[in-house]
Amino acid sequence: MAGRKTVYVKTFGCQMNVYDSERMAEALAPHGYDSTDALEAADVIILNTCHIREKAVDKVYSDLGRLRQLKDERRLAGRETTIAVAGCVAQAEGAEIIARAPVVDVVVGPQSYHRLPDLLLKAQSEGRRLIDTSFPEDDKFEHLPARRADEPEPAQKRGQGIVTRAASAFLTVQEGCDKFCTFCVVPYTRGVEVSRPAAAVIAEARTLVERGVAEIALLGQNVNAYHGIGPDGTTWTLARLLRALADIEGIERLRYTTSHPRDMGDDLIEAHRDMPKLMPYLHLPVQSGSDRILAAMNRKHTVADYRRLVERIRAARPDLALSTDLIVGFPGETEQDFQATLDLVAETGFALAYSFKYSARPGTPAAKSDEHLDEAVKTERLLRLQDRLDGQSRAFNDGCIGRTFPVLFERAGRKGGELVGRSPYLQPVHAAGPHDLVGRILPVEISAAGNNSLSGVIRA
Repeated sequence: MAGRKTVYVKTFGCQMNVYDSERMAEALAPHGYDSTDALEAADVIILNTCHIREKAVDKVYSDLGRLRQLKDERRLAGRETTIAVAGCVAQAEGAEIIARAPVVDVVVGPQSYHRLPDLLLKAQSEGRRLIDTSFPEDDKFEHLPARRADEPEPAQKRGQGIVTRAASAFLTVQEGCDKFCTFCVVPYTRGVEVSRPAAAVIAEARTLVERGVAEIALLGQNVNAYHGIGPDGTTWTLARLLRALADIEGIERLRYTTSHPRDMGDDLIEAHRDMPKLMPYLHLPVQSGSDRILAAMNRKHTVADYRRLVERIRAARPDLALSTDLIVGFPGETEQDFQATLDLVAETGFALAYSFKYSARPGTPAAKSDEHLDEAVKTERLLRLQDRLDGQSRAFNDGCIGRTFPVLFERAGRKGGELVGRSPYLQPVHAAGPHDLVGRILPVEISAAGNNSLSGVIRA
């Protein structure tokens, strides 16, 4: 369409940022912007940032350095480019971004991105650099355009030059966190826990199904603390919401992430037992196997609490696979504390785990500790932990060989005639098949396993 501009969004960090990036693109579409996956073609470039790890923040500033050169080159050629920083780094470091990176025109926090069209317009028309990192009282979701069934997904899947609609999609149902773990910036960048009304979530899910989505992953910083108002006027739990979504024709699979052990209620465990559409995979962060470190982290659960919870979940759904998050080198962590983490890992048997060296985030209580560990100690412990975790992950994948899984095919693979889908356990699965099978769930007999994926043969 004549006169329209293009916007490129680069996403850092978690699945919620992926969702937010899609919604930003959708918010800009009615204001004359078309999404592009080509940085060189973009009139507006948005970096949707993550503040969880120090390296993620460093990468943002590195990218801004390269964008400054691009912007200067374009300006000499008579073409203006608008640069925006969104997300959690924007929320935490808005003023510093403006001071350190003159290339940035707009800074917008994760609770204010529904205002992005107005911010861009003012920056472009008035030549001002703008910051909006407020926590507005109004619900941003009420101001975002309704998702439409006749629009392609902003983050389209591409394979061998073919553009297809997404077979799976993220849907944010809850934001913020009230737990205040001492290492975490989320309460400061995303705010207190807020749950979307169930009717709004259900309506958005129906639209996604009309687009061809078969699997929906519900997102929240603390998703199992969901407490949205239902259409009946009562407060719904996540389990109640999942059951309502499972009743929608066309939804074949449901997932949710990320959970806190303290909010894993009885009804949610029962949902795993009773609901075939709820996939047998649960991400349940424990962070440490040491009670002393868990207390210092303000996790408010013990190792024994976590063990009992895992036992209850596995009793309800014996085929369920667990993944987790683990932090090594937290301030004051001793070798004995670390060994307790290794012991918990050995006992629990995680199918997958995300492990990190402790990274001090400015403004968090843990960052003020005087017991920080040397980087060499943290690195050595991380390598030991990852060796144990990698062995468990490989064993889980090897145990899939010979089994037949229903696989949701999402896209074409890199090799000609190859498709890539997801198993119920979220593993990528490669199999030969025609492109028209994308979006379908088909039985696949697993014939080989790698460190991070499976291969098999379609047995339709």
